[in-house]
Parts: sequence; structure tokens; C-alpha cells
Amino acid sequence: MTDFLYPFIEADERDPGTLLVDLAASADAKAGLSLHLRATTLGACRVDLERAAAAMAERFGRGARLFAFGNGGSATDAAGLVALFRRPPWGRALPARSLAANEAVLTALGNDVGFELVFSRQLIAYSRPGDIACGLSTSGNSLNLLSAFAEGRKRGLLTVGMAGYDGGQMAGAGLDHCLVVDADSVHRIQETQAALVFELWSAIQGIVDP
Repeated sequence: MTDFLYPFIEADERDPGTLLVDLAASADAKAGLSLHLRATTLGACRVDLERAAAAMAERFGRGARLFAFGNGGSATDAAGLVALFRRPPWGRALPARSLAANEAVLTALGNDVGFELVFSRQLIAYSRPGDIACGLSTSGNSLNLLSAFAEGRKRGLLTVGMAGYDGGQMAGAGLDHCLVVDADSVHRIQETQAALVFELWSAIQGIVDP
């Protein structure tokens, strides 16, 4: 019954009923941890999140565009952030672009100048002073994000980061706003960052003109 999900477990399992009970208990425990982490993080980050939302809303009001980026699962999260801002379930659509979405540009830059510059070079090409750079990372130590933030600050962009663990190098990189999920599970960090993204977007929608 569960061999397509857990073939390495099913092969040795002699009591499928017990296995299903254990899997359900495990899923419930992880869901509980995720809900608790979301609640505690949103509470701890509330003031910083509201400040970031106000700063971003002010930039959007002046015609800013949002550039989002990340690696691996965080690239997917960046794409989700962009979709939320560009095609919101309600409120005003806001200009946003994922710097991880164009595989031709990404692989060309990675091959020609190095993967640590794949986002910063795109900011040089696409951004203008007053825009917003938003990077997501679970570790906070991704060199290509740190490079992009440094370039963004140099070019007058508002820099907003989301990191896990203790914030890593991102927390000390001089960003305008850095929201940290204090956890050491990549899965729980990304689930909570998704909640932060939604809360950030929702707060911005409450500020920007319709």
C-alpha cells in the first residue's frame, strides 16, 4: 500500500497496519512542529516584517520592481513569491520577477562568469535604483545571494532576505531587512518562510494604493 512512498520501509515491514499508524503519527508530529514554528517565528519577526512591508510598499508606490532569487527549493519559493505578487488572489498586482526562472540566462552566467554571480549579474542588467532585491535561503550562506545583495545595496536597491538557522552570513551582510527562521530543519524552515512571504505580501497589500 505504501511501497511507492517508502519502498525501503515496506520491504522489511511485516505489519502494514502498524506502519500506517507510525507514518500517520510522524506526519501529525511534523505538522505540529511546523505550526508551532510558524506561530513563534511570525511573533518574533512581527516588527521587522511590518517594517519590511512598509519599506517595500513605499518602493512599489514609486514604481519599484521586485527581483526574487534563491537556490534549489528556495528558487521554487522565490517563484512562488513572484507569482503571489504578480497574480494575487486579491488586491493589487505588483511587478515581480524571479532571477532563477530563465534557465538559459542562469546556465549561461554560471558557465561564463561563475555560479556565485548568476543573480548579481542579472541585477546589473535588469534593475534600477529604487527596486527591491529579495533573496531566500535556508542556510543564509549562499554566496550567490550574498553577492546579489552586495550588488543590490551598491545600486540603491532595497534588500530583503529570509534565512534559517541563525541567519548565517546573510544576517551580518548589512541588508535593509533580514527575517530569520530560528530552526535547523530545512523542511520546517521553508514551510515557515512560505508563511513569512504570505504575511509580508498581505501587509504590503494593506498599505499600497489599490
